[in-house]
Amino acid sequence: MRVAITLECERCKNRNYQTTKNRKNTPDRLERRKYCPTCRQHTIHKESR
Repeated sequence: MRVAITLECERCKNRNYQTTKNRKNTPDRLERRKYCPTCRQHTIHKESR
């Protein structure tokens, strides 16, 4: 079952991206290196609750 998640910038704590993930395959929190428009650089974005 795919669930909607929000990705939050680790530096400025802005919630910039929304995506989906399969909880069965990836039960732990998702981490992606994505561009943050507030910080104006690529930072680690973690799954927020």
